Amino acid sequence: MRKLVFSEALLPEGWRRDVRVELDAEGRIAAVVPDSEPGRFIAVPGLPNLHSHAFQRGMAGLTEHAGESEDSFWTWRELMYRFLAHLTPGDVEAIATLAYAEMLEAGFTRVGEFHYLHHAADGAPHADRAEMAARIASAADATGINLTLLPCFYAHGEIGGAPPVPGQRRFLNDLDGYASLVEGSRRAIADLPGAAFGLAPHSLRAATIEEIRVVAAMARPGEPLHIHAAEQVKEVEASVRILGRPPIAALLEAGLIDPRWCLIHATHGTEPELARVAEAGAVVGLCPVTESNLGDGIFPAVAYRAAGGRFGVGTDSNVLISATAELRTLEYSQRLTRRTRNALAPRGGSTGRALWQAAVEGGAQALAAGPAGIVRGAYADFVLLDPTHPVFAAREGDRRLDSLLFASRGGAIREVWVRGARVVEDGIHPLRAAAERRVGAVLARILAA
Repeated sequence: MRKLVFSEALLPEGWRRDVRVELDAEGRIAAVVPDSEPGRFIAVPGLPNLHSHAFQRGMAGLTEHAGESEDSFWTWRELMYRFLAHLTPGDVEAIATLAYAEMLEAGFTRVGEFHYLHHAADGAPHADRAEMAARIASAADATGINLTLLPCFYAHGEIGGAPPVPGQRRFLNDLDGYASLVEGSRRAIADLPGAAFGLAPHSLRAATIEEIRVVAAMARPGEPLHIHAAEQVKEVEASVRILGRPPIAALLEAGLIDPRWCLIHATHGTEPELARVAEAGAVVGLCPVTESNLGDGIFPAVAYRAAGGRFGVGTDSNVLISATAELRTLEYSQRLTRRTRNALAPRGGSTGRALWQAAVEGGAQALAAGPAGIVRGAYADFVLLDPTHPVFAAREGDRRLDSLLFASRGGAIREVWVRGARVVEDGIHPLRAAAERRVGAVLARILAA
């Protein structure tokens, strides 16, 4: 039996020294033995990235030029449609490979790929409906990241079943086509180590309540369900106008929300709605960097956590891939709105540890990752910190996580391990340079078109 040893490790019960972790043949943790033997690095559990659109990594930095009218999510979306119109399956694989390598360097060890770019540029399905899903699986396999694949059902252009717009044609399926896509996507990850599967009705803008029920019924036991909900004020207003209630209330009143569900964003959920989400045992998927970039608004995280709500974080549009930036932005948004400090920390406790552990636990639930943290039965997914890095000088335990999230300027994450294999060494993924060159060629071609 293989083993790894750490000078210090963050276990569910807290920090322990001289930790030996024993691994089985599948890269799962067979035993955790504190006070055993010393190691070189500090181990914290790898962070799940519960919401990614990998192809959007190729757009990073391209939407920061003001238009003639006021910019919003909706104007950003039009630019996104124009960009994706040029992407081939090979392009998607190339961009996803770079994004996943960057995620691993940033401390993410599993990605939930909310995958809706299914078809060819003219909207026709590929000969294999799951061609694009297979490209995502190939990128995950090449980089070594754990993948939870979430093929997306998308049928309409607005709440109430309005017709889609031309820019959405690559996303669209009817229920029969989606069922075929789901089965093909399951096959695409069948032999992928560490993979999990779930289903994702895109939103109430893209699927009716009745269609969401059908999609949910396609899920096998243990498979999670993800949906965008209440991200934008315009979306909430349309839901009230057409359905008579906001999106989260509509999902709750339809009896759809339970622990299988992850509500992405939920930015404009009301306090009563979010209390019911918490009571139902669902997870909210927060993407603070993207939500800031798009001007979505600020999720009421303090009230939600007070109600017992579970959350994880995701990189969504991948405009900036950073585990620490997602957690830091979440905390800072609460400080700004509440004019306080350490908003999401327990009284007398560490903000960094509270955020990291909550995101590990909520992300593991939302991505069907199995046991959360450095515990027996979990995958051996670790982020290793260098105790000699200046940001950790004269710090121990929780102070190190606080410094990682709020004071690190790079270099603090030395290694990342997934399923007991080292995938990042000295802070760099081995595929990064080649992936950057490949994506550079892709973007040069697309942007010259």
